[in-house]
Amino acid sequence: MKRVVLFAMFALAAALVLSIFYATAETPSMAERFAAAKPDANGPSGVYNFDKAHTFIAFKVRHMGLTEIPGFFRDFTGAVTYDATNVSKSSVSFTAKATSIDTGVAGRDNHLRTADFFDVATYPDITFKSTKIEKKGKDWMVTGDLTMKDVTKQISFPFNILGFLQGQNGSTRIGITAETTINRQEYNVKYDKALPDGTPVADNNIKISLEIEANLPGPPKPAASPSE
Repeated sequence: MKRVVLFAMFALAAALVLSIFYATAETPSMAERFAAAKPDANGPSGVYNFDKAHTFIAFKVRHMGLTEIPGFFRDFTGAVTYDATNVSKSSVSFTAKATSIDTGVAGRDNHLRTADFFDVATYPDITFKSTKIEKKGKDWMVTGDLTMKDVTKQISFPFNILGFLQGQNGSTRIGITAETTINRQEYNVKYDKALPDGTPVADNNIKISLEIEANLPGPPKPAASPSE
């Protein structure tokens, strides 16, 4: 009797192992599915909203002529309105909350929020709204209005569309990267402490990097038929 029970237990264990093996072999892992996915060169038209978990509005500023200190704005909204038939008719806009500035050092971040820099109590938002998108040679160029504190200036900078990926439920993702440099003095960010030789404590030139991943939702699901 004991042998029969042991044999049955062994057979059951073997069956479980085989079922797990075949299920694993037939079902690709998440890593395998992502490895197989390749961005498409073109995607559908529509409004792609920034995915905050995978988008970065970042900057770097040189400190005392030495290292470049990175920072981010953690709270923001934005959208890319993409026209697949004519990319030059597309647009992009975003709003970053100045109070969400994060350089990894609380004391420095609190100083950046004061009137020495962003004066977030008076000017809580930093905004950009494109006015023109055009192809220049092999590159795409976006022009738009950047508003910081009480100043709005038109700036232009190159960007690159990295591609599109099909997501779940018919959604589509777009990837865009862009970089530019602005002079903070032109936006009334006037902090002017300097070393004895005149080197500014915080450089005037600010490098801005945008890494945007935005999502276009899929078509709405059809309404369920009423049950009889």
